[in-house]
This record gives sequence, C-alpha cells and structure tokens, in this order.
Amino acid sequence: MESLQPDSCYHIFNHANGFESIFRIRENFIYFLEKYRLYISPIAETYAYCLMPNHFHLVVRMRKRETIEELIRINNDPSIRFNFSKVSNFDKVMSNISNFGKVISDNDIEKYLSKQFANLFSCYTQSFNKVYHRKGSLFIKNFKREPISDKIYFLNAIVYTHRNPVHHGFREKYQDWEYSSYNDIVDGVCDLTEVSKLLAITDGLKSFKEMHQHSLEDFNTECDL
Repeated sequence: MESLQPDSCYHIFNHANGFESIFRIRENFIYFLEKYRLYISPIAETYAYCLMPNHFHLVVRMRKRETIEELIRINNDPSIRFNFSKVSNFDKVMSNISNFGKVISDNDIEKYLSKQFANLFSCYTQSFNKVYHRKGSLFIKNFKREPISDKIYFLNAIVYTHRNPVHHGFREKYQDWEYSSYNDIVDGVCDLTEVSKLLAITDGLKSFKEMHQHSLEDFNTECDL
C-alpha cells in the first residue's frame, strides 16, 4: 500500500464494505463533508471530490511537512486546541506556531496522515450505525491511494472524479450532481475546494469547463459505440 507523503498529490477513493450504500440521504452526504473538513482539511488541500451512494473519490495534495509536523505537535499538546474546520489558511496558521518538541520522523508523519483518514471513516461509521441501527465496518479498511506525478494525470483525475455521476448513470451533466466539487469550482465557492489554485493549473475557468465538456463528449461517444 502506497504511504501518504507530505507535499504530494493523490487520487484517493474508497468503497462501501459490501453492497450497501454509505450515503442514503442528503444529510449523510452533508455530514460526511463536515467531518471531512474536521479531519482532512488540516492535512490536505482538496482539488476535487465526488461522493457517490456507495463510494467516493478525492484529488488532494498533502500539506507541507512543516505543517504536518506542527499538527502532530499540537495533537500531542492538550494546552493547544484549534477548531480546524473553521480555519481557512492552515499553512499560514501553522507558520505562526513555535511549539518545538521532539523531531517528527517520516514514520510518525505517515501514521498521522493515515490516522486522520481512519478517524474520518470511524467517526462517520459510528454515526451512520447509530442512525440506521447497524453494526460493523462501513468502508473498506484499506482505502485506495494513487500518487499523482504529473499535470496530465492530475487533470485527468480531476475530470474523472467529477464525471463519476455520469459514468455510473446517476446524471447526464456534471452540474446536476450536488455532491461533487464541480459546482463549487464553477461558482467560485472556496469553502472546501482550492478553487483559485486549481483554476490557475487549468489556465482559467473557461479551460476548466472545456476540459470537462470534451471528456463528457468522448464518454458519450464511447457509450454510443
């Protein structure tokens, strides 16, 4: 299993543990995103996401090593507490903290990054199980992560993530699926997604839309064939 590294980009996805849905109603999707902000936004920049009824996709970039190290120190120091779901610029906040402790090893960092995802899945599962009177795991234990090494792979992962509702037959257009970052990016909503950074990479909103439209046309052509 590929380990998560600071300042590295990944396509991350996970699936229900079995054939049931992990998101049944709108409130499930919203709750997952709330917990995502709490556990994942501190450690990663999010460039794309899509939540489907039985799986999800993310395109993220882990934050810089210095930021991750400070998060670990804060986590180990009960005298320092932040509500990370309400902090908008994590790297800037971390740069103003001078709480130096022991040297943080590569192994410590890898464990912490993976643990944050485990905490997200565990927190959501506990709530889901309570609401729906079920027991046991909800997600596949070892979530998939693919390192993104170049711009082409990055852009393809963005489009693929947003195209999931069309690919699986839930919608015909990107904008018709509520639980992805596509509309956030088009509308300039920066609550969760790194809109300005992403559009800088895609050379603007027009290019972003064209890239997605071409992918949709190619997909529809393949389906017709």
